[in-house]
Amino acid sequence: MLILTRKLDEEIKIGSEISIKILSISEGQVKLGISAPANVEIFRNEVYEKVKQVTIEASKQSTVKPIDSSKLKANQIRKISNEQ
Repeated sequence: MLILTRKLDEEIKIGSEISIKILSISEGQVKLGISAPANVEIFRNEVYEKVKQVTIEASKQSTVKPIDSSKLKANQIRKISNEQ
């Protein structure tokens, strides 16, 4: 883990496209501004962990059962004659 000390209005760069700026510091809270490309997902850790847990639980409760391929039968194709 990298540990940095930053002051108000200072920034941290992650690669060339992501920057984190210290917006305010007061009463034991630090407010951050994060600039990143739209394709980069940014979550608070508690939200990320909750989404991960819900996804795991949903996959365990899935009602979709695997298909037993040995019971599959090939469809027969019938030629339909339009002769009258």
